[in-house]
Amino acid sequence: MLNRQAITQRLSSADIGCWGSGMARSDRITRGDNDLNPRMTMPMETKPAAVLVPLVHRDDDIMVLLTLRTDHLKAHAGQVSFPGGRVEKSDASHEAAALRETQEEIGVPQDRIDLIGQLDTYMTRTGYEVTPVVGFVNPPFNVIPDPFEVADVFEVPLSFLIDPDNHQRMTREDKGAKRQFYAMQYGKHYIWGATAGMLVNLSELLIDP
Repeated sequence: MLNRQAITQRLSSADIGCWGSGMARSDRITRGDNDLNPRMTMPMETKPAAVLVPLVHRDDDIMVLLTLRTDHLKAHAGQVSFPGGRVEKSDASHEAAALRETQEEIGVPQDRIDLIGQLDTYMTRTGYEVTPVVGFVNPPFNVIPDPFEVADVFEVPLSFLIDPDNHQRMTREDKGAKRQFYAMQYGKHYIWGATAGMLVNLSELLIDP
């Protein structure tokens, strides 16, 4: 059974993309929207970004905290995502950026979060080079969504999100071309795209071969 100790151990001992691994960021495996779409043209110039993959220990279950973006945003409006955003010059690291963005978007202070590792870097077709930082959010904490960016904050069981049976490969037409992507349907919430891709990566690290 995956508990906090087991999750921390697996992420800290991962060969790639892991917290404290000593590997240079440029040496880590990069995933992205082109994984399922080998012919997709990816941008030459990238913009650094970071997200927090927030885990919450609730009773006998581990939950993943996710946000629903507001409908009026220019990018990824109405989509389910992790809290995060661009790495600013004032951020000391990708981890610092993920923590800052989390506090700004959903009001969870940085001192309530214990970082335990990283997933593989994820490249989006829009040119963002995203570093997913995994951390445990320690209850009790109050969620205060930024009304401009966040329409809802909800939790999904980690066991559901990392179960390969729940990882759908979907296809949609984008600018005249067919694009494949991962998706997961949990109740009324449709998790897809980069967020789903990162969760598939998390699944690969946590599920026994």
